[in-house]
Amino acid sequence: MFRSSSFWAHLGFKLATALLAVAGAVVLLVGLTRLIPGNPAMVILGSRATPEAVAALNERMGFDKPLHSQVGAFFSRLLQGDLGEDVFNGRPVLDLVGAALPNTAALAVSAIVLAIIVGVPLGVLSARRPGGIADRVIAFLSVGLISAPSFVVSVFLLLFFAVSLRLFPVLGAGDDGDILNQLWHLVLPALALAVGWIGYIARLLRSSLLEVLGESHVRTLRAYGVPEHRILMKYALKPAIIPLIAVLGMGFGELLGGAVFAEVIFNRPGLGSLIVDAIRTRNYPLVQGGVFVIVLLYVLTNLVTDLIQTFIDPRERSRLATGASR
Repeated sequence: MFRSSSFWAHLGFKLATALLAVAGAVVLLVGLTRLIPGNPAMVILGSRATPEAVAALNERMGFDKPLHSQVGAFFSRLLQGDLGEDVFNGRPVLDLVGAALPNTAALAVSAIVLAIIVGVPLGVLSARRPGGIADRVIAFLSVGLISAPSFVVSVFLLLFFAVSLRLFPVLGAGDDGDILNQLWHLVLPALALAVGWIGYIARLLRSSLLEVLGESHVRTLRAYGVPEHRILMKYALKPAIIPLIAVLGMGFGELLGGAVFAEVIFNRPGLGSLIVDAIRTRNYPLVQGGVFVIVLLYVLTNLVTDLIQTFIDPRERSRLATGASR
């Protein structure tokens, strides 16, 4: 069992780190949006807007205040659960982001599940006979998959499987209420996001498996005549997967951000397309709200992943049980 003081100290450190990361992201977010060229009020109102109308919109959006005041105002609204209002229709940004988030989350989850389903067996197959034909082929494919940019893969899949072969829908997210149709529309975008992670998971698991297979307790099992496939699947796979957990946590956060390419290319509704449209129209409250939610989910996912890894990793459990520090 964990010593309570050690566990709470560990949890407190992780929470403090997460809060600092979110706070730093908010400061950068507010600052960077102000660096986008052009007067946002002029872009929103048009070139024929009167100076009075431009000044009134700047005041409404808070652009007439110093940067530190704008950051403070953003934090103040966050504490009240308010991400601001859409400049054009006055709807709460939280409602717009909440409506778009499920589509992006479904895309990210589908991509990471697909990457696990394909990448883990490839990693196991590659580790069974290091240096063999299968290992070399998988290594070549993995490097190629990791190197392929997601937007290039998205365009290729769209043109080849949807436009040329007509096996999948070209654009959109499917009909509302039709689950099968929505899943069918999800295949190509999810595959486009998963491709790079398939190669990464395969290479990481292979490396982790080979490290575990070289440990002394595995050599003891071999000396007792335990079959190699049993050693691999029963005794080596579980500890070898532990390093993947942290990677998958970061992967899910990155997929939330990377989904913007797939959503734009496949014309899917979601946070990515919402943020891109907001940037195009200088709708800064919507840009800030959408990016903030992605950052928050990224930080929370990594926090939860780190805690899960702490509980399942024997070394971390031993460290916390004895109250040792990192």
